[in-house]
Amino acid sequence: MKIIAIDIGTGTQDILLYDAKKEVENSLIMVMPSPTVIIADRIRRATDAGIHIVLTGGIMGGGPCVRAIKEHVSSGLLVYATRNAALTINDNLDRVCSMGITLIDEKEICSLPDDVLNIVLKDIDTDAIFGALLNFGVNVGADEPIRFAVALQDHGESPDISNRICRFRYFEEQIKKGGGLNLFTYSGNDIPLYLTRIRSASEMLDRSGYGSKNNNENNEEHSIFMDTGPAAIFGALLDTAAEQPSIVVNIGNGHTIGALVIDNRVQALFEHHTSKMDVEKLQDHILRLAEGTLTFEEVFNDGGHGCYIDKIAGFDAIKSVMITGPKRGVLQNSRESQRNTELWAKLCFAAPFGNMMLSGCFGLLSAFLENERITDKTYKLIGN
Repeated sequence: MKIIAIDIGTGTQDILLYDAKKEVENSLIMVMPSPTVIIADRIRRATDAGIHIVLTGGIMGGGPCVRAIKEHVSSGLLVYATRNAALTINDNLDRVCSMGITLIDEKEICSLPDDVLNIVLKDIDTDAIFGALLNFGVNVGADEPIRFAVALQDHGESPDISNRICRFRYFEEQIKKGGGLNLFTYSGNDIPLYLTRIRSASEMLDRSGYGSKNNNENNEEHSIFMDTGPAAIFGALLDTAAEQPSIVVNIGNGHTIGALVIDNRVQALFEHHTSKMDVEKLQDHILRLAEGTLTFEEVFNDGGHGCYIDKIAGFDAIKSVMITGPKRGVLQNSRESQRNTELWAKLCFAAPFGNMMLSGCFGLLSAFLENERITDKTYKLIGN
């Protein structure tokens, strides 16, 4: 079995090719610019060249590409967008139009002037992934079917309320159900309607031939999907130093998520923007998440996504604090005088299977193997 795991963040997309015949440490990996960064660069090149653009495709991650779209409009150039592509910018299409973007139907694309550049919005570019691997002599899928495991941050469709509130309703629901890995994992056929970005990615894989079920007696899935936050949390727990109850924190380029995990179940969680976190605030949030005193209102009113606590452990009961993510230097590079002694005695900079940047990918692999009930492979992956 071969699985391509893709963890799509704000700054990078981390890609791992897992081959069940090899040690996990021998998986091929790529850490590349995220799709939204790639699209933003294309838009800015069009802006610099004075070229009008039309946005097609589907819903993908925003951030850098949305900022580039706004800059394109501000420069006096035209932006057309199909409805699905426009939902990348905002779930409320009236707001999209108020930005100066013109909505068009798919059938109108061919009637646009020839000098309008078509920019296709999508989170997964299978041609680019397979092409990059092929350039190194790796012909993926030549000898056996390839599966996909994909993590994306999905705020959920929320045209009339804050997408931060919508996002935490989702987290709260899964934690109340038990918070296990399976509750944060979806196959292409059971993705909730409101998770529009994940659904768009699934449909893209369907069109590429990797989203539907295999035609075999086992009826195995070609693909599974997770949110990036839980993927990183469960991946970091594969580090050999992880002991539960644990606080796991992923400090990403765009977002920081922290979770209390007991018996492989998320029991409490907060999420904030990394740009708003410093070493003092992060240490405070870790300690108070464990103690149960961090509130949704506090994080939300500070510009973060929120917090939900179902169970309280107390920091004395915490056996490990696992830190991962590309911005982990927020803590790692802090001065000794800023450190909380009690916290730092339990703190570990997680690098599951020796690679910190692949925490999300390893969480995806665990989810895929558990979803397929391939228990022997799951045990091999987590080292039990």
